[in-house]
Amino acid sequence: MKDPRGTILIVDDQELNRILLRGIFEDSYELEEAVNGEEAMELVRKLHTKLAAVLLDIVMPKKDGYQVLKEIGAEGYFQEFPVVIITAENSTETELQAFDMGASEMISKPFAPHVVRRRVQNVIELNLHRLYQDDIIAEQSEKLRKSNDSMIDALTSIIEYRSLETGQHVRRIREFTHTLLERVAEDSPEYGLNEHKISLIVSASSMHDIGKVAIPDSILNKPGRLTQEEYEIMKTHSTKGCEMITRIKDNVSDKEYLDYAYNICRSHHERGDGRGYPDGLKGNEIPICAQVVGIADCYDALTNDRVYKKAIPPQVAQRMILNGECGAFSQRLLKNFVDVGEKFFGLSKEYSDKK
Repeated sequence: MKDPRGTILIVDDQELNRILLRGIFEDSYELEEAVNGEEAMELVRKLHTKLAAVLLDIVMPKKDGYQVLKEIGAEGYFQEFPVVIITAENSTETELQAFDMGASEMISKPFAPHVVRRRVQNVIELNLHRLYQDDIIAEQSEKLRKSNDSMIDALTSIIEYRSLETGQHVRRIREFTHTLLERVAEDSPEYGLNEHKISLIVSASSMHDIGKVAIPDSILNKPGRLTQEEYEIMKTHSTKGCEMITRIKDNVSDKEYLDYAYNICRSHHERGDGRGYPDGLKGNEIPICAQVVGIADCYDALTNDRVYKKAIPPQVAQRMILNGECGAFSQRLLKNFVDVGEKFFGLSKEYSDKK
């Protein structure tokens, strides 16, 4: 544990009971005492990161043990430390209510000191083991996320080399996606775009064109307009990318991330009127992550040099997208795009290929 929990809080209005409990634990723990529920909650809020356990009486003045249990639960402290009820109110009803409210153990008064020591120590050790396991899982998840990011960076680098694009392209797509997603999250809470989901979508946006690995160089880097046959081959990069993502799924631990990457890869060329590809999806049939990346990708393609065209000014690119010259997008999403227009202009300049 990063912050050792070496304090026990004893909550009892009877001094004799506090003295007895202090005698049991004073050799092993730092001790704090409260004589009623109000004092107990003040100390819990102050010491919660240090508490190994709370030993709680039920019948007390001001706030009783049940009220303390309720407040501890409401403020989320049961995730940090266990509460052991030590009470003379030892009916079945009392026991059930205490456990239902979150207590980890219940000891009846009068008590044998060695029994109290062992039962309290058991719940403390069990809780510390759980907290330690949570730390291990968090550290492993972070290591796996870094490993995933390294693999993704390697894959996207292949696309950059193959399609003569710079690393700035992927960076711009991520920045545009992040900026627009934050505005969509504010304006459309129904999408549930919290900070975690936005972070995953931004990371997954790097994979939007991974399928271009499967497109021949003669088409991918052709300096002129594609023929209809060549264009049909180019369009397959969306489904080819999905096939690649499906093949690597066993090597990437974050399945939620893979779902976003798959949807972005497959659907970022879909358009609201059903005239996109590969599935001809309409409106909200298109995942919001793909809709956002679709706008980001269009804007980036317009405002930067490609082998088949020269860059156009950001303001002109914005008007073209709003006028439907890059296909139909959600009107609400286009409004959000306008809202962050100045930020897009700034990002275009900050991450320009010509810097």
